[in-house]
Amino acid sequence: MAEYLKLASGFVDFDQKSLAVAAAAIAFNPIYWNTVARQEYHNKVLTKLAGGNARLGCYLLAASIFSLGIFRDYLYEQALRSQPGHPDLETDLVKLIAGGLFLAGNVLVISSMWALGLTGTYLGDYFGILMDSRVTSFPFNVTDAPMYYGSTLSFLGTALWYGKPAGVLLTIEVLVVYLVALRFEDPFTAGIYEKREKERAKAKRGKKN
Repeated sequence: MAEYLKLASGFVDFDQKSLAVAAAAIAFNPIYWNTVARQEYHNKVLTKLAGGNARLGCYLLAASIFSLGIFRDYLYEQALRSQPGHPDLETDLVKLIAGGLFLAGNVLVISSMWALGLTGTYLGDYFGILMDSRVTSFPFNVTDAPMYYGSTLSFLGTALWYGKPAGVLLTIEVLVVYLVALRFEDPFTAGIYEKREKERAKAKRGKKN
């Protein structure tokens, strides 16, 4: 690890505060939405703030997540602007690859939002707003987490477009925090739907009796 950091220091200016700020924002966002969503599930915090309206509470969470995402992306871009470039990343071929990655990433993100809808995208499950069935159409037939992998591709595309090794380093952080988030989110969300199915099965047995 020490050798890796020594090598990276030749291409990344770790003294720039903007780099640390961007890294902190990248780590903070998934911690924020997972913490708030779980509080909502257990204590109905946002629903109570929204006057008992779960859907409005979900919209409030969506607005905060979206706003924090925009701010994080701004901090990321500002951090890249203050970082040194690398000549191997400042070629027409790299820019072409960067454009393709950015486009592919945004297709995954936007199409997944379209498939899930607003409440499906922004953790409506935690508010009791459950989907009728699992979405298996594009892009979920490509990956189970298109928003996370799409976002990662967009970060990488931006890093390559600017020719900044620091952006590649931050993109690795993006991928790591998303993978960690998935380890918490997937089992919890699965548990929510499993509980619904058990309740449905119990209700059916009650009707038969």
